[in-house]
Amino acid sequence: MSAKTAEQDAPDVRKAIAAFRRHGGILRMANALQAGVLRRTLYAMRDAGRVEALARGLYRLSDAPPLSRPDLVIVAAKVPHAVFCLVSALAFHEMTTQIPHAVWIAVPRNSEPPRLDYPPIRTVRLSPAPYQAGIESHPIDGVTAKVYSREKTLADCFKHRGEVGLDTVLEAVRMYKAQGRVDVDALLRHTAVCRVARVARPYLESLL
Repeated sequence: MSAKTAEQDAPDVRKAIAAFRRHGGILRMANALQAGVLRRTLYAMRDAGRVEALARGLYRLSDAPPLSRPDLVIVAAKVPHAVFCLVSALAFHEMTTQIPHAVWIAVPRNSEPPRLDYPPIRTVRLSPAPYQAGIESHPIDGVTAKVYSREKTLADCFKHRGEVGLDTVLEAVRMYKAQGRVDVDALLRHTAVCRVARVARPYLESLL
């Protein structure tokens, strides 16, 4: 590349870097284009090692701090309507000793199925009321992630106890209690929304 070409490209690179900074150092290709970043600029930055590809169509500044939860960041950025649930939500809230082997997400029942090359995901399709209940927004490495609240997560785990395992559910209830912020009203409300109040009540009464 000639010095003249480098001078011409420099403003484009500065513009791209500013766009990355505004988005916490991570940009989807679609967001980059909306911000006025040219594809050729993004690809040139990738080839020069200024940005790295986290997944197809998802880029991150190479000089940004290491990601603390790369799998969650990729899914949150690539699938904005996904809500982290079940074992992934338990791990986020520090209510399990299990290490998720896939990222568990909930999506609306009628939405398009998410397709990712990486990381592996397990998808739960929910009707409107259970999907919308208990969503919290949390910043993770510069990306806003949707995660179900602790109480909604417990209700979901009782609902899907056959998939996550009853031992995992009961461990989560004990760890929830140990955290010292028990909200019985919220628990009852979410178990009702998930239609597992009758199943969950005996366990909650004995453990809480």
